[in-house]
Amino acid sequence: MFCEMLLTTHNPYKPAVIDWPKLDPAALKRVTSLPIWDIAVQTEGRASIRVATYAASVADPLLREALSMNGGEESRHKVVLSKLVEAYGIALAPEPPYPAPDDALRAWMLTGYSECIDSFFAFGLFEAARQSGYFPEALVETFEPVIQEEARHILFFANWVAWYRRSLPWYRKPAFMLKTAGVWLSLIRDRISLARGFDKSGAAQDANFPANVGDSVAGDVSVGALIGLCLVENDRRMRGYDARLLRPNTVPRLARLARRFVK
Repeated sequence: MFCEMLLTTHNPYKPAVIDWPKLDPAALKRVTSLPIWDIAVQTEGRASIRVATYAASVADPLLREALSMNGGEESRHKVVLSKLVEAYGIALAPEPPYPAPDDALRAWMLTGYSECIDSFFAFGLFEAARQSGYFPEALVETFEPVIQEEARHILFFANWVAWYRRSLPWYRKPAFMLKTAGVWLSLIRDRISLARGFDKSGAAQDANFPANVGDSVAGDVSVGALIGLCLVENDRRMRGYDARLLRPNTVPRLARLARRFVK
């Protein structure tokens, strides 16, 4: 079911023919001043090779086909971002190489869980940017397919996790639980580094939309209201898919818990 969901809801848009809207000087300055474009492109580059590497290791033909499509869509996100920065004259730093990971399963899980975190907040911030006018309506409509594609990806990943865990023999489940815990620890550590801005070597780490542009696009929206908007948008973006499929729930649950303690 989760493989068929991904395959049948594929949007065949082509980044090369996207008609990027012309922006007035104020809107152009807001978009080009966001400190996310370098790392956004690099993050998608890493994601595409990670997913493709795991797909190549899978024997089941249907799952391999779905994973290959997922990886292709991640690669397409990178092209979309590259075309956006080209259209608006945003200078990017030279891209690093994207080597194939040694542990394909762990790399796939890193990408999946990372997207579950980042997409939840990106849904709300994207809507906040639309409501506030930070992003012009034309740009919101142009970029919408990419945001919805992330919703499909995390829905696919959440169901893959449940299926994979259930399909393992009992003696392999503890190792998978340890691997999952290790992935979460890595993600927490990376986001602590993000909050500080740089890693020990001074190089910027994988950035995500909320960590870098939340204050800019959300304006005067309170933290509690922003969390509420993320929850509403997350539910809206998941609503159109088969109700029998599991929804990503860890980040929404943590968000609901956090909302109890903020004004």
